[in-house]
Amino acid sequence: MANYDLLVIGAGPAGYVGAIRAAQLGKKVAVVDFERGGGTCNNYGCIPTKALLKNAEFYHDMKHRAAEFGFKIEGLSYDWAKIIKRSRDVSEKGSAGLDYLFKKNKIDFIRGTASLEKAGEVKVKLADGKEETHAAKNILIATGCVSRPMPGFPFNGKTVIGSKEALLLTEQPKSAIVIGAGAIGIEFAYFWNAFGTKVTVVEMLPNVLPVEDTEVSVALEKSLTKQGLTLLPNHKTTKTETTDTGVKITVADPKGEEKTFEADLALVAIGVAPVLPGGALRIGLTDRGYIQTSDRYETTLKGIYAAGDIIGPPWLAHVASYEAVQAVEGMFIPGFKPKKVTIFPGCTYCHPQVASIGLTERAAKEKGLQYKVGKFAFMASGKARAIGELDGFVKLIVGEKHGEILGAHIIGADATEMIAELGLAINLEATYEELIATIHAHPTLSEAVHEAAHATQGHAIHS
Repeated sequence: MANYDLLVIGAGPAGYVGAIRAAQLGKKVAVVDFERGGGTCNNYGCIPTKALLKNAEFYHDMKHRAAEFGFKIEGLSYDWAKIIKRSRDVSEKGSAGLDYLFKKNKIDFIRGTASLEKAGEVKVKLADGKEETHAAKNILIATGCVSRPMPGFPFNGKTVIGSKEALLLTEQPKSAIVIGAGAIGIEFAYFWNAFGTKVTVVEMLPNVLPVEDTEVSVALEKSLTKQGLTLLPNHKTTKTETTDTGVKITVADPKGEEKTFEADLALVAIGVAPVLPGGALRIGLTDRGYIQTSDRYETTLKGIYAAGDIIGPPWLAHVASYEAVQAVEGMFIPGFKPKKVTIFPGCTYCHPQVASIGLTERAAKEKGLQYKVGKFAFMASGKARAIGELDGFVKLIVGEKHGEILGAHIIGADATEMIAELGLAINLEATYEELIATIHAHPTLSEAVHEAAHATQGHAIHS
């Protein structure tokens, strides 16, 4: 039995980040996971999907926009197997990087499945079937989530799949139905469509990316429809079945009129389900099965903490990492008061990209806030014209009385990179005046943020 200051269950963005932070604080640390480090994010999520999306954007530009840039491309083709392999190679390099970081920080990485039998002790079943037991003063549960199946339409790994299986498809589907138009559903829909798959997206709520500002969602719908996707927002899935050739899905519009679609496969992207560690310990759970934690990320059992997706939404890697650091510093730094997540960016990496932070205009109205909106279209941006990226806009929502940034929404090229400036602005309680007073380099896409800040007062320069 090894004795640790901290034993982390799960090596994803919460687990490995929390472990490294504890090691930096001079603690003896171990991480347990049944597969290589990185969790869903590095192995079957954030990172490999971005590799696929880069392939999709690259291919789309060569096929549809080469002439615009003065290129003549004949006989353009692609190798699906190599596209998938590139994504897996990117993931493998990420895992290898984590192996190095664990060694650098003297963290023991234990490959196996952990279970909690009693406080201060973790039992691990190794890959060879042997069992180990380790003592730990503190335990951090960071076991994350998996794709949630649709009732009556279970995953079968071939024609009814989740995001993990979608990443590993050895053959490109000729047609696909995506159920759920959140970030995961939209990203895979964009990826497949770019390579010629006939894609239909079904969403129960009124718009795709329903958590985003409505104006952004509508703009994305127009762009994706123009690219060839069939989008069915405000449609309920009423019947699902697998067939000899794939799947058959029946959906109903708001009037109750039904349509049936057939495809090679269905990607179910309706949400996630928590992955709880095994064992006899009874940890307090929410009504949806997530782990309840205190303000210090501690569970109902003293010395056992939880962070990341396992404690509930938002299910985002960067949020998970933040929570883990807060939990670990609360454990080991005297007087440190951990913070809960309040403001965080959300990103979708289709093309055009979508990124946001803070309140949507819809939420500002619901709260009865007095606010002003400033909007600047990329088509009026010199840099956007130069690089041929005219879709989208920056939209700022500011308080009418004090001018503070209540929300920021971007749809367009590099939106996911640009949102960080606005996250910093909200964290520092900056106003539109301070955004205006910040000189933005010319020509850059980020000038659209500057112009949108001007636009809140009705004096944007270039629109």
